[in-house]
Amino acid sequence: MMDTKSKGYLLVNFGGPRSEDEIRPFLESLLTDQDVIRTRLPEFLHRLFFKRVAKKRAIKISKEYALMGGKSPIYEDTELLAECLREKLQAPLLTFHRYLPSTHAGFIEALEEMECEEIRVLPLFPQFTYATTGSVARWFERYLPSMTTLKMRWIKSYAAYPTFIQAHQEHIRDFLIKNQLQEQEVILLFSAHGIPLQFVETGDLYTDECRASVRAVMQAFPGALGRLAYQSKFGPGEWVKPYTIDVCEGIKEWNMGRKHVVFIPISFTSDHIETLVEIENEYMSKVRAAGLYAYRVPCLTLNPLWIQAIIELFEEGNFCLNQMLVRRR
Repeated sequence: MMDTKSKGYLLVNFGGPRSEDEIRPFLESLLTDQDVIRTRLPEFLHRLFFKRVAKKRAIKISKEYALMGGKSPIYEDTELLAECLREKLQAPLLTFHRYLPSTHAGFIEALEEMECEEIRVLPLFPQFTYATTGSVARWFERYLPSMTTLKMRWIKSYAAYPTFIQAHQEHIRDFLIKNQLQEQEVILLFSAHGIPLQFVETGDLYTDECRASVRAVMQAFPGALGRLAYQSKFGPGEWVKPYTIDVCEGIKEWNMGRKHVVFIPISFTSDHIETLVEIENEYMSKVRAAGLYAYRVPCLTLNPLWIQAIIELFEEGNFCLNQMLVRRR
């Protein structure tokens, strides 16, 4: 039976500061999110404490953003992706930047003007976790009218979706060819954003989905040595392991004589501080210090197969309701 509902589309992403002035508000929005940092504090105390943390951290991290021109490219890249999709879908499509609070009022206004019976939502986070996709769903639940959230049909995740995997495989293959690297001489080091171990122990399936992505991508590279590790640990407490930094520092213990290490940001779809600074400056330098060669595959960003995967997911995905994605505390 043909679906005759009028549809609109929504891309949701992390967001990132567009200028030095937005670094502190970005960090405040991120660190005060109790889906990202879980404490037993009442919400007002959590916000008060982590606003102070954000103020101090903004001073330190501003130096890292300075390496990227004082801003993150993630906002512009997300908007460019949205423009490409509008042209192909010929339908209304909006973007939501979770930790860019200066954009939220405009988003709500644009969403109210989107007169569609159904809104299909795709998170630019391939692997589901309550700390990313779940956080956005909670924000929608809190700040949008229930009549709007009831229209939403989410693609929860697409960790092993065939066209998404194919996009990665061709992207990596093109990179290897460009750098004159053979499968048999490389380590494909897949680096995903980490989450606290507690999240997994309480039912978050993120690490399972990261492993599923890596297994699927590696099917195209039987001659390569593949590893999955997790980066960007923040604060005390144990996070999911192995940590990318530990894998890099101990690389001579397991590299099996291979001298070329290719970093692949498997949980990131657009480049930002974690790929352009953290991987480039912190992890690749460790590999080079061990006498090996280090490379970084750029994120998919505007890769044509990635765009095709999004269109397919919008049209064919297994959809769920907004309320199904929110962690109940």
